[in-house]
Amino acid sequence: MKRGVKIKTVQIYNARQNKVAEVEKIEKSDADWKKLLTKKQYEITTRKRTESPGTCPFNTIHEPGIFQCVRCNTHLFRSSTKFESGTGWPSFYEPVSDLNIVEETDRSSGMIRIEVLCARCGSHLGHVFDDGPPPTGRRYCMNGLALKFVSEGQL
Repeated sequence: MKRGVKIKTVQIYNARQNKVAEVEKIEKSDADWKKLLTKKQYEITTRKRTESPGTCPFNTIHEPGIFQCVRCNTHLFRSSTKFESGTGWPSFYEPVSDLNIVEETDRSSGMIRIEVLCARCGSHLGHVFDDGPPPTGRRYCMNGLALKFVSEGQL
């Protein structure tokens, strides 16, 4: 740590270790993210674009594991909370922990929605709606390119 520079931290839940840890918040410039991500990942996670429905291979994944943030590996959703929403995007009824996501009002595209961001790096993940299945009634509609899947055996 540079003298006089305060490192920003955030509490994040680690699903593999089943514990909360204080970790450094990840802040990078758009130029840095552009170097680290594919063009489509950059457009979605940094410029808040949306991938075309039905194009994500995660729509067919049902094996046990965790969906993580593609930018910082934060654990976001368990595959056990994934469901078929009929939208063409991976959908989940709850995150691994409310600590790991941030929900903000999104007034873009002429509508009011709730945007979902990664709490550690600020990556745009998708949106959440109140039309999901029990037990939460919520539908976290995520861009597959904002996620990466790690099977239970690889955690």
